[in-house]
Amino acid sequence: MSIWTRPADIALINEHLHATAAKSLGIEITEIGEDFLRGRMPVDARTVQPQGIVHGGASVLLAETLGSIAANYCLRGPGLHAVGLEINANHLRAVASGWVTGTARPLHLGGSTQVWEIRMEDDAGRPSCISRLTMAVIHPRP
Repeated sequence: MSIWTRPADIALINEHLHATAAKSLGIEITEIGEDFLRGRMPVDARTVQPQGIVHGGASVLLAETLGSIAANYCLRGPGLHAVGLEINANHLRAVASGWVTGTARPLHLGGSTQVWEIRMEDDAGRPSCISRLTMAVIHPRP
């Protein structure tokens, strides 16, 4: 059963990334499943630290991008918005080339908060980072 409360279109989502930090880092959404959103980020001059490996901050930006997009497609009411409340990340493996692919899946989809797990891996499918993102669901003001 799908977690999405409104239709999600990859092309439209990627178009909405225009003029954002995510677009500046080359992040793109690649897949939407019944209970996940997947995207990727290139390992290049925009996303590496001086040692030539993916910068931890770039991994966190990928995680928050995926979780935030996914959260906003799971809202259960008109006028609601989901915004980041807290994020953490454990960097497990250095990535020096190719792409980092992240998959966001919900751990909790509540009316006032959501919690998302974002697992990132290198091109060989090896885990590089795992992140947990808590989103606040903002209700419209009367």
